[in-house]
Amino acid sequence: MALARRDAWPVAVVAMLTMTVSYVDRQTFSVLAPTITKQLDISESAYGFLTSAFAFAYLFATPLSGWWIERIGARRGLLGSVAAWSSIAALHAIVPGFWILLVLRISLGVAEGPSFPGAAQTVSRALAPEDRSRGFSLLFTGSSLGAMIAAPLASRLSDHLGWRGALLTTSIVGLAWIPLWLAATSRRHVAAELDTVHVAETKPSVRELIKRPSVIRAFLAVLAAAPASGFTFAWGSKFLVKTYGIKQGHVGDYLWLPPLCLDVGAILFGDLFARTRKPRALLVVAALMGASVALTPWTDTPWASIAVLSVSIAGGAAMYTLITADVMTRVPANSVSVVGGLIACGQSIAGIISGPLIGRAVEAYGNYDVALWCTAAWVAPLTIVWLGWKPTK
Repeated sequence: MALARRDAWPVAVVAMLTMTVSYVDRQTFSVLAPTITKQLDISESAYGFLTSAFAFAYLFATPLSGWWIERIGARRGLLGSVAAWSSIAALHAIVPGFWILLVLRISLGVAEGPSFPGAAQTVSRALAPEDRSRGFSLLFTGSSLGAMIAAPLASRLSDHLGWRGALLTTSIVGLAWIPLWLAATSRRHVAAELDTVHVAETKPSVRELIKRPSVIRAFLAVLAAAPASGFTFAWGSKFLVKTYGIKQGHVGDYLWLPPLCLDVGAILFGDLFARTRKPRALLVVAALMGASVALTPWTDTPWASIAVLSVSIAGGAAMYTLITADVMTRVPANSVSVVGGLIACGQSIAGIISGPLIGRAVEAYGNYDVALWCTAAWVAPLTIVWLGWKPTK
């Protein structure tokens, strides 16, 4: 049973900020990657493996976290998770080299596993059915807000405190979220709604959900969308430094725009879905926007490149929103967090595969052109599968 709107939307907004905190912690490393990899003597291929390490851990953590969140509730689950991953993010500041950094990226991926499943469960339980597609778009807005904050903040902090000081300072953001969450969820009826464990015998098992056609379909579509939107988050800073010679302290002057466009894409398409209920037509538009990343090699200024990447990332966000909103209407309400974790695996698998391949392509060709073209080509096949497949459940 949903909460009254006056209670529901504040809870949904703070759940959205969970994603913000998550992306600040993970994106600060990507923003500072040119400096970190240079000072620690980490190659492009090795950096690709670091991006894959986080995705690999997140792959296994998200479905398990969904199962865990269903049993203890998002209120307590998210609180513990944010405290854990903020601590791990802080440890990045004292890393001596590649192997310890690899362990920390894996640990961060595990700790951040409950973020999306917990936030998705919160939105599903707090908001009325007619508001949920807007609520899910809000979650992606939280992710982009975190990336938007991380880029200029980390860049400026690194100029004054060095990359280690920047990593330590941004990890403190999670601590500011905790009192907001406690305040939003402290009222008894709100806590009861978020902590309720649904009756076990009416609840599909994880194995049953994995076999569910709508879940498989959503997983494949997320797998299609992930590389186009993920390129800017993982490689945007290194792309600007290598392609245009932008200094580390100024990459944030450019990298705030793609996350803002991610917001626009998520909110706009979430609202269009709520109004039209035509996800297939909307997904075609979103996929074309995502594949526009292929145009980046033909741009000749930093802002032109960022403009193209911004359109692409807006398309990726729109795809995520449409896919999530569609699948959540097809699965039982008591399985939302588990399904959220399962479909997020598509994003992780895409990151595991694409990270090392992009790194090797950059080393082989000396630029990002081939990597960007391949990233665009990835979008079409699985999007076509989603469009042609109409599962009943």
